[in-house]
Amino acid sequence: MASSKLSLTSGRQWLTGLASSETFIYIIQRLAQALLTLLLASALSFFIIQLAPGDYLDTLRQNPKISPERIEQLRQQFGLDRPWIEQYFRWLWRIVTQGDFGTSFVYQRSVSSLLWERVGATLLLAISSLIVTWAIAIPLGIVAAVKQNQWSDRVLQVLSYTGQGFPSFITALLLLIFAQNVSPLFPVGDMTSINHADLTPLGKILDVGWHMILPTIALSITSFAGLQRIARGELLDVLRQDYIQTARAKGLPENRVIYVHALRNAINPLITILGFELAGLLSGAFIAEFFFNWPGLGRLILQAVLAQDLYLVMASLVMGAVMLIVGNLIADLLLKVADPRIKLENP
Repeated sequence: MASSKLSLTSGRQWLTGLASSETFIYIIQRLAQALLTLLLASALSFFIIQLAPGDYLDTLRQNPKISPERIEQLRQQFGLDRPWIEQYFRWLWRIVTQGDFGTSFVYQRSVSSLLWERVGATLLLAISSLIVTWAIAIPLGIVAAVKQNQWSDRVLQVLSYTGQGFPSFITALLLLIFAQNVSPLFPVGDMTSINHADLTPLGKILDVGWHMILPTIALSITSFAGLQRIARGELLDVLRQDYIQTARAKGLPENRVIYVHALRNAINPLITILGFELAGLLSGAFIAEFFFNWPGLGRLILQAVLAQDLYLVMASLVMGAVMLIVGNLIADLLLKVADPRIKLENP
């Protein structure tokens, strides 16, 4: 009995401490702001979509097999006969009360189910690209800063400028040409092989990973080039500071000066960039998915935009806004972890 009372008291103290903590209060404030941001962003997006000429039914009107009566029936079924502001609030009310993002015009299925089927493939590709980019760009940025103006730094600068100068679709196209010349070394198309179902669990993982190589490289090259340059510039700025010269004068090992003192202070701007990169996971995968026939959200949403599939487009825009908010929140929390001197203040 005494132990249960002690446990209950400890639980209450933990909850009280959590509710009064700076981080918890900051997260609650940011989430409250996020709801307002999502509301305004969705309303603006819905209005802009309405400015586009025509709607999904214009495509059906060109089909002589579909009667005007059927088109009018679909118009009423989808709610396209109502003013746009009424359409928006009906759509918003379904989300709030039922968690329903509407029905896709093209697929005649729930938008949520369509997105859920493909979001895993897109996140797998985008997160793998993010890991590869950071795992390569940060070490090379450190090397370029430490070896400033030496041959290794100049080579990395050339690679960086070249990578940034290539548009993503050009990079993807060159990789497709490369894959064709070395076929069947690198598979292109879909994320699995024909015999995927017959493979062992480890074989299935390796199969998916093998199909991810080229799309991941296509996504990583431009991001790597920019991140490597930023890492180099930030570290160079820190290495010129007086406290770094003082640390060296005290006889500290060079590795400790660079990786403990300098890099720790240079990492903050990179963490901020990470927040924006997390937000770009959805849009960044579009080109790679299109060129490499990857079954993710990119191709689905592109088709939805071309067909003016209203509710599918809206759901994708809301998803992008959520990722932007979550990415920035994660970046702020990581900054607090990396540098405890930073105060989390609600803007």
